[in-house]
Amino acid sequence: MDLFEYNRKKRMEKEAPLAARMRPTSFDEFVGQEHIVGKGRILRRSIEADRLVSMILYGPPGSGKTALAKIIAGSTASNFVQINAVAAGVKEIRSVIIKAKEDLGMYNEGTVLFIDEIHRFNKAQQDALLPHVEDGVLVLVGATTENPYFEVNPPLLSRSRIFRLEPLAKEDIKTIIRWAIADKDRGLGNEKIEITEDALEFLSESSNGDARAALNALELAVLSENRSPSGVIQISLKVAEDCVQRRVIRYDKTGDNHYDVISAFIKSIRGSDPDAALHWLARMLKAGEDPKFICRRMIILASEDIGMADSNALNVAVSASKALDYVGLPEAKLTMAHTAIYLACAPKSNDVIKALDAASKDVLYGEIGPVPPHLRDAHYSGAGKLGHGKGYLYPHDHPGKNIIQEYMPSSLKGKRYYIPTKNKPENST
Repeated sequence: MDLFEYNRKKRMEKEAPLAARMRPTSFDEFVGQEHIVGKGRILRRSIEADRLVSMILYGPPGSGKTALAKIIAGSTASNFVQINAVAAGVKEIRSVIIKAKEDLGMYNEGTVLFIDEIHRFNKAQQDALLPHVEDGVLVLVGATTENPYFEVNPPLLSRSRIFRLEPLAKEDIKTIIRWAIADKDRGLGNEKIEITEDALEFLSESSNGDARAALNALELAVLSENRSPSGVIQISLKVAEDCVQRRVIRYDKTGDNHYDVISAFIKSIRGSDPDAALHWLARMLKAGEDPKFICRRMIILASEDIGMADSNALNVAVSASKALDYVGLPEAKLTMAHTAIYLACAPKSNDVIKALDAASKDVLYGEIGPVPPHLRDAHYSGAGKLGHGKGYLYPHDHPGKNIIQEYMPSSLKGKRYYIPTKNKPENST
């Protein structure tokens, strides 16, 4: 690197956004993710010992994936190469592989390849990496916000360790903000900044576990706020709110969030918690989840988790779906909320699904036998000669419109699948 290139790099680093400047370069500066990089944890030990294995760092934005890659770059004796899957293609990957083979063969130097947003690579691009990860030419470090089990090819996954990063805790975000305000080399320490405790609380909470979002809001506050006569930049709660505007709801309608949030919604209703159900419903609606999908899941739940304990639950759930078709959003949100509350507060029974599962198990694995002759169709010509319908007792011809007769195949005589619980509505059926 010549002097011109060195000065250009330094100028770019100085002018980089605060979040980029404050990216930690060592574990002493790294905040959060104690479950994978705390002292004695396997990932930290392997990085500090420079004995890396291929890995996928999976977590939400601002949780520290790129920061960990930067720590690896500063800790390893191997050549560290960074590419972004959005911009890179097979040609660039092949170029990295050729150079890695040369370095390994001629100088016995390994190569660590960091691929940011690896989920953006298609199958062909991922397949191009596979043999070289397998034979040790490359140590792959991939970073993704998407569930790698959905987005990364299974052969590549099987050769990599998966490390899941969680959204940073509110106290972690506070620590990062305070550090950025105090740091004179990379942060805002050369400015006179006063931040109120409620503004700090708001920024740390509204960032939703994303350190980058918190630092971006802090930087905007510093750049946009007027100084006091004494030269102090005062960041109040109002200033913080203006810089954040609103909380960004992290949600991918085709990925992990889609499945996790709907799971939490269904489990909250099943657990008879209307408040939690409303939270997850609001979260899905605000994030743009397909409302028809939500209604379908409530219809399923009405039979699966409530069933005969309150048969009207199914009517309410189906009505919500019809209301959505009839009035559309945003008005149908009220009907969906009405339904979620009703289902959460309704008595619960899973006897319907248990009964169906038991019957299905016999159909698949049991000796089910033929349809008894008296239950067979007797409406077509010649059915009587075959004995179809003979001995069948028509319930409407008997008192109470009911007559005891065998409806099961002979091999299942006396078998019971639906056994009502002590719920009063079920016992009345």
